[in-house]
Amino acid sequence: MRRKLPSSASLLAFESAARHGNFARAAEELSLTEGAISRQIARLESLLSCKLFDRVGSRVKLNPVGIRYSHHVREMLERLERDTQYICGIHEGGQSLELAVLPTFSSRWLIPRLNGFRALHPDITLNIAARSDPFILAGSGFDAAIHFEHPGWAGMNVSFLLEERLIPVCHPTLLTNADMSQQLNGLPRIHRRQNPEAWHHYARQNGIAFDNPSQGDRYDLHEMAIAAAITGQGVALVPRMYVEKELQDGLLVAPWPESESLSKKFCLVKPTVSGINDRALQAFETWLQVEITSGTARTDNKKPVLTCR
Repeated sequence: MRRKLPSSASLLAFESAARHGNFARAAEELSLTEGAISRQIARLESLLSCKLFDRVGSRVKLNPVGIRYSHHVREMLERLERDTQYICGIHEGGQSLELAVLPTFSSRWLIPRLNGFRALHPDITLNIAARSDPFILAGSGFDAAIHFEHPGWAGMNVSFLLEERLIPVCHPTLLTNADMSQQLNGLPRIHRRQNPEAWHHYARQNGIAFDNPSQGDRYDLHEMAIAAAITGQGVALVPRMYVEKELQDGLLVAPWPESESLSKKFCLVKPTVSGINDRALQAFETWLQVEITSGTARTDNKKPVLTCR
């Protein structure tokens, strides 16, 4: 059965006219005449057997059906444009991976190491998107996700990668020779919005008395909290693996103990059904595990921070 689909010319004319609310502006944008825009939209309305614009004199205005259809058409055209650019960027004979990754893990841990992956696999293109919350992997367009362990991944193929542990850090100029526990109580505390009880738990575990553990600024991402700490705005409770370079360079200091129980497990989430990018995904997973193992080895002379599972 032949598909009932409008022409691309009709869709482009309609999307532009709907966005501008004006046939003349659409014609100018698409380098067509106003009559050509009008004819394309008339063909589209004929195919749909309904009107998309209300015409009052020489003016046009989207009707409710047109408003609804314009949202779908715009979304479809934008997705088609993204997919086209994506295909154009793939090396001939190469493969690509679509990865959903936690934002701070991506910017602080994964991306700085990707030169090593590209050196080993120059034929694989990585496309990384930030995702803070679990989602349904099937049908999402992603080949895999790097995220925290979560019940929402039930039914997926989940491989544990490493464990993050939190440690308080601040700019060195904020410290004095006073007792460290007292200083931690007196410094402005930086919170992560998704974990509002973290400072309560940390104080209780380490026997530190806080006047008000909940006091202080709140940020959505560890990346934001780290930026605030680097600029001397207070003390942030963040995963040590995100700030190793800043600690080595002296931009941050961590004179307080690492938390023993404030931790989360990272995992690689994959679909249970094989896909066309399985070879690329296997190469990425192998490289990822080697990076984690080598990171663990580098901390053997210190208290372990990364734990492979």
